[in-house]
Amino acid sequence: MAEALRIDKWLWTMRLFKTRSIATEECKKGRIIVGGIAVKPSFIVTVGLSVQVKRPPIVYTYNIIELTENRVSAKDVTRYMIDVTPMSELKLLEDIRLASSGERDRGTGRPTKKERRDLEKFIEI
Repeated sequence: MAEALRIDKWLWTMRLFKTRSIATEECKKGRIIVGGIAVKPSFIVTVGLSVQVKRPPIVYTYNIIELTENRVSAKDVTRYMIDVTPMSELKLLEDIRLASSGERDRGTGRPTKKERRDLEKFIEI
């Protein structure tokens, strides 16, 4: 068990990013926030800190419970951190998912010529 860890490594060990280099890039882009300040990849995290991860359009918030040097399995992540993302943020994500789903079933493709003419006729009225 570690007492302090670089934030890019912590993000990778907690499976928030697939690779450590992606976590480093996200830090450099200013999408990782600790205490209201965007942090560099070398920022040292300790137990008790709250980390915000911007993944547009929402911001996830995590509290660190325990640190580890090694990447953990997905089912063990809850032992090391708590997801405290506000429900309003999660609701926003769900609203976007619902809004992006069109009337056409996924995989049915583009409208045929007849369907397009019918749509145009409907819209003109």
